[in-house]
Amino acid sequence: MKDQLHISEQVCFPVYVFAKEIINQYRPLLTELELTYPQYLVMMVLWEYKEQTVNQLGEKLKLDSGTLTPLLKRMEQKDLVCRTRSTIDERLVHISLTLKGEALKEKASCIPAQLMESMNVSLEDLTNLKNIITKILKQ
Repeated sequence: MKDQLHISEQVCFPVYVFAKEIINQYRPLLTELELTYPQYLVMMVLWEYKEQTVNQLGEKLKLDSGTLTPLLKRMEQKDLVCRTRSTIDERLVHISLTLKGEALKEKASCIPAQLMESMNVSLEDLTNLKNIITKILKQ
């Protein structure tokens, strides 16, 4: 009988190591864009949706406002995003891209292919992995 407390029997450990590895693979690609991985995630949401409130960003990225607020302040200082307080409800802060932030999308467009190449894995394998992870997270 296998000991379920052996690290080699755990699902969580290779997932943890993989998460660290994938972020490490992103690092040199994002350094060229002067972005951290969390900033890159924010940019991807804004490239897709154009404008979001801090709460909407937090929901999409699974980040709380305590984590997002300093991140967004740094991105605003880099002139990538603009933070605007709602005139209707002052508790809401809208985040939108600046022209510089919009222009960065073109430079970032090659990152997914570069990441896949650096990981030496097929699109089919990555798609299968993503589907399995998504299925588990939705339970």
